[in-house]
Amino acid sequence: MRNVFDVLKERGFIQQATHEEEVRELLGKGPVTFYIGFDPTADSLHVGHFLQVVAMAHLQRAGHRPIFLLGGGTAMVGDPSGKTDMRKMLTQEEIQHNGMCFIDQTKRFLDFSEGKAILENNANWLLNLTYVPFLREIGRHFSVNRMLTAECFKSRMEKGLSFLEFNYMIMQSYDFLELYRRYGCRLQLGGDDQWSNIIAGADLVRRVEQEAAYGMTFTLLTTSEGKKMGKTESGAIWLNPEKTSPFEFFQYWRNVDDKDVEKCLSLLTFLPMDEVRRLGALEGSEINKAKEVLAYEVTKLVHGEVEADKAIEAAKALFGNGALAGSIPTTEVPRAELAEGMDILTLLTKAELIPSRGEGRRLIQQGGITLDDVKVEDPNLTLKEDSFKDGTLMIKKGKKTYHQIKLV
Repeated sequence: MRNVFDVLKERGFIQQATHEEEVRELLGKGPVTFYIGFDPTADSLHVGHFLQVVAMAHLQRAGHRPIFLLGGGTAMVGDPSGKTDMRKMLTQEEIQHNGMCFIDQTKRFLDFSEGKAILENNANWLLNLTYVPFLREIGRHFSVNRMLTAECFKSRMEKGLSFLEFNYMIMQSYDFLELYRRYGCRLQLGGDDQWSNIIAGADLVRRVEQEAAYGMTFTLLTTSEGKKMGKTESGAIWLNPEKTSPFEFFQYWRNVDDKDVEKCLSLLTFLPMDEVRRLGALEGSEINKAKEVLAYEVTKLVHGEVEADKAIEAAKALFGNGALAGSIPTTEVPRAELAEGMDILTLLTKAELIPSRGEGRRLIQQGGITLDDVKVEDPNLTLKEDSFKDGTLMIKKGKKTYHQIKLV
């Protein structure tokens, strides 16, 4: 079997490794236990997490054993990496609920049957630590001067870095040590924004246990211009269908920039690389076929084949002026609420298409709202029941967001 390190390298996952040749040799020898940590700071994984889960699946398919580490302890502190301000403090109940959501979603992608993968939660050891013994055993291995050179801390020095957050690197490093002791874990993986934390963890295992430990980071999901992918006007692209519907999810990938198609196919699907390169090489209008394959494959992985089929049918019906399928995000409005008429800003608010009435006015003034292919020009427009053709109304926000209003 081909070395999975080479597979990940070819597909564009690998950004940095502590000891590249040694990591490659380790993954080529036999089963390796590795881990990635996920702090449950929201009640759903997003597409940035998804890239890392796909990498875990590649490794598992090659015979290695993943540890999906839930950050029930680290989420109580908050990772300062990539953040300009301190994260919102969550309660233990919120963290526990979010963690269960993460686990439910991950089971779609990884095989957690006996011996195949491990689910762990760092709350199991971090929340039981006693402060002074922890400082004596672990804290003595960390140089403050060296920690302050880490990118995750440097970027926060001007605005202020709390002592609470300063502990995050030590806590994440301790996770690696604990997983080594419990499961023989020798490899930590994560997004490239975790590089400082990962090398600190590998170094701690080497110092305390005098054993080899390694770290490797994956590329972040960015556009060809270097902007983070997975964000829209309405927020993040979530894996939870109630937060981002399968249709919206499908449409996001269907509308990626031409230059990003091959990269997304390589990182977010399991299509063979020959097929990825063939699709990525399509030009002109032909590239739209590749985008459709990308959108279908990623939606199928995240939401299942049935929802992917519904999404592609809905998209074809919508853009082909056919009968609309039921996968387009829909808000039901009682007919009684239209008896006296409903202004457009209230309707947009009900559909959660605008965060405020002021934003709605600005959007309409800029020509960003269309009702059944007719651009709205008046922010004071009032809609009545006869504004709805066959009891439905299609709202288009900007170029890519569609939402159906249905009278009930």
